[in-house]
Amino acid sequence: MTSHQIRQAFLDFFRSKEHLIVPSAPLVAKNDPTLMFNNSGMAQFKDFFLGNGTPPSRRIADTQKCLRVSGKHNDLEDVGFDTYHHTMFEMLGNWSFGDYFKKEAIAWAWELLTEVYKLPKDRLYVSVFEGDSKDGVPFDQEAWDLWKGIVGEDRIILGNKKDNFWEMGDTGPCGPCSEIHVDLRTPAEVAEVSGKSLVNNDHPQVVEIWNLVFMQFERKADGSLIPLPSTHVDTGMGFERLCMAIQQKTSNYDTDVFQNTIQVLETLSGKKYGQNDEPFADIAMRVISDHIRAVSFAITDGQLPSNVKAGYVIRRILRRAVRYGYSYLGFQEPFFHKLVPVLAEQFKDVFTELKDQEEFVTRVILEEEKSFLRTLESGLKRLDVVMSGLKENGINTIPGDEVFELSDTFGFPVDLTALIAREKSFQIDETGFQDALAEQKKRSRQDAAKEATDWIELREYDGVEFLGYDFEETHSHIVKYRKVKTKTGEEYHIVLDRTPFYAEMGGQVGDTGELVLGTKEEGGRRIAIVDTKKENDLFVHISRDKDLDSALQEAGIITAKIDIDRRNKIKSNHTATHLMLSSMREVLGTHVSQKGSFLNDEVLRFDFAHFSKVTDEELKKIEDRVNEKIRENIALDERRNVPIQQALDAGATATFGEKYGDFVRLIIFDPKFSFELCGGTHVPSTGEIGVFKFISEGSVSAGVRRVEAVTGEKALELMRQQEETLNKIKDLLKGPTDLVKAVESLIEERSSLQKKIAALENEKIQALKTALVENMETHSTFNLIVQKVDVPSADSLKQLSYELRDQIENLIAVFGTEISGKPQLSVFIAENIVAETGLNAGKIVKDLAKEIRGGGGGQPFFATAGGSDASGLDTALEKAKTLF
Repeated sequence: MTSHQIRQAFLDFFRSKEHLIVPSAPLVAKNDPTLMFNNSGMAQFKDFFLGNGTPPSRRIADTQKCLRVSGKHNDLEDVGFDTYHHTMFEMLGNWSFGDYFKKEAIAWAWELLTEVYKLPKDRLYVSVFEGDSKDGVPFDQEAWDLWKGIVGEDRIILGNKKDNFWEMGDTGPCGPCSEIHVDLRTPAEVAEVSGKSLVNNDHPQVVEIWNLVFMQFERKADGSLIPLPSTHVDTGMGFERLCMAIQQKTSNYDTDVFQNTIQVLETLSGKKYGQNDEPFADIAMRVISDHIRAVSFAITDGQLPSNVKAGYVIRRILRRAVRYGYSYLGFQEPFFHKLVPVLAEQFKDVFTELKDQEEFVTRVILEEEKSFLRTLESGLKRLDVVMSGLKENGINTIPGDEVFELSDTFGFPVDLTALIAREKSFQIDETGFQDALAEQKKRSRQDAAKEATDWIELREYDGVEFLGYDFEETHSHIVKYRKVKTKTGEEYHIVLDRTPFYAEMGGQVGDTGELVLGTKEEGGRRIAIVDTKKENDLFVHISRDKDLDSALQEAGIITAKIDIDRRNKIKSNHTATHLMLSSMREVLGTHVSQKGSFLNDEVLRFDFAHFSKVTDEELKKIEDRVNEKIRENIALDERRNVPIQQALDAGATATFGEKYGDFVRLIIFDPKFSFELCGGTHVPSTGEIGVFKFISEGSVSAGVRRVEAVTGEKALELMRQQEETLNKIKDLLKGPTDLVKAVESLIEERSSLQKKIAALENEKIQALKTALVENMETHSTFNLIVQKVDVPSADSLKQLSYELRDQIENLIAVFGTEISGKPQLSVFIAENIVAETGLNAGKIVKDLAKEIRGGGGGQPFFATAGGSDASGLDTALEKAKTLF
């Protein structure tokens, strides 16, 4: 069976068992503060297990894109070195939300594996949770009995908490599980050693392929377990491992899931996978063929490579792949992006988003490759300098802090540093590097420190009802709350059964306002809400008021009121964003698509796919078009609960990377102009926006531009500020008739004066140079000038030194000067003297800089230093005379 047939057989099997087949959620986790990426099949269903939402069906099956590269579930460093770990992988899963449980899950798993996929029964082993006294969870007798009736006791293994109790994080749904393992060894190997003894022992051909998780508990913040309201089934089968088993391969990378990309790498590198004398060449091909999937699908789901958070993780994966190609496959030029087309073709019928964005993804990866190859070049130069300095002092170990700086500042991977070091007869201080890395991680954890109590449940509820599209205040009940300690202090997180507060989503910030304990007529304590966040399907109202416990616990009906003025400004900016996107597509082309946004009451920021700077003329056209639509005062056509396919067929614009349900909300301002899927808040008619004005345009990353704009009052403020600035300039220039011409004349005059000043400074330098030559000390092997000089700038010290170098052989020159009250030093040593004697200007100037309470450095032949104590200049120069 091909991988496509294997995947389809899974979905068809569970469709026959009355499961609803749902699409994969994006790789990038949305509205879940506990996750950066979706790292398991169950992540998108977490709220259903917790009872915070209602699933579209009590039985669901899917294939989910997963990424395990950070946090508790991190397989990155294993990828490439073994044959079955991956960064991005597919998780085939079937789910029961309070419907069937262990009996059906176990029976169907066995039926699919042995009757549909025809895996040999005598090569399958299963495990059962042995229990854990600390958690108070007993041995899973029910699962044991069910498996005993299918496979017999000799094929069942007892597993501990590490292997057979599944938890997706420190808190949340969890439960015992039964894993199914397959033995893929040769008959001779099986005859020699039982597969049962190799289960969970990291044998590359005795691997887990399916995990049947029986969700029974919720792990609380204090570590305790409480039973879930109802029991559920959560299964996860590694698609890549399943393909290895069914296609009778000994490696996931030998299956048709990866062979397409590996074959491209073979062509590009001239090396044959599995036939290389250098083992790292095969590892490199595995790393690259794995990592291209993670990077490509993360970008299609809206996560661009960057230097922060999830973006940094994607950049790290991309650079790891490029580095392996650079080090072991001989790729000196960009290559990684060339794998995108074959990947897009392979998944065009499964995850269509990559095919839809193939050109964009290719361009982003290409630019990232170019950038990293430049970084590698910079890192190599830096490493050469470090090793040269160490060699001079007879040291052959690169200190850990230097290795860390290469990694942290230059993006230079530690293993590449070690590889190059070995080639130059150096080694690295691995312990020192790990210490520096641990210290950085400690700082990061402290920066992100956040401690939350468990939710305090006040009353039962059937989910949160959002009423903010229609109401600005509601009568509600508090259903639960918790306290959260952050770096800035303590917060209360409050959940209501119904709320008008919009929670931060889709780039739109959360509402602020207040909760009034009691109805408006009754009055009562007022609680300030400073933000509203979406956590899975919960609307979390955040307050920094103090000592709210008793008030919250005793509250009956409350009044929830948003800040209406702030909401109206946000609505204007959000609607303006829709009008702007449609205008961009008219002016720049239909390739323009949203890649991120931020909307509050002050500004709208919008990232979009485009590969060149938006010209001033193009910005003007877009701005004019938006304002034209504002003046038309187009009424909002809002349609709720529209079947998603119906909306897409009608031409609605969707944002890649967003998870849409079966029914969506449409926001339309003229169906021929702006027609989008959107959950945000909007003005009732475009005229309420008032006016729209761009304030900036620039690059965010490869293939992504960013614009910022303001509307309404903020746009008027901007225009008034610009007008005031122009008036001030006119006043300063004595009210010229033609302001532009007057400024141009002023610039020309300034340029002319700068040239005259430069000429005068040069004359001064030449006169100074003559005097210095006359007072030069001549020694047997060198000529020495040590002098305090009067020069206009630090650059003049360099000019002076270099011009003297061209005039005097074997020169050593040390100069001191005072510029704007700050002391400056420079040291020049002729390059032939550096080579013959080992003198180093950088080290010398650092030593001299102590006299002026400063520091500096530079190259072995020229270096400078600055300081804070000009009174030490004479001492520094006298000291310099003793050094040569």
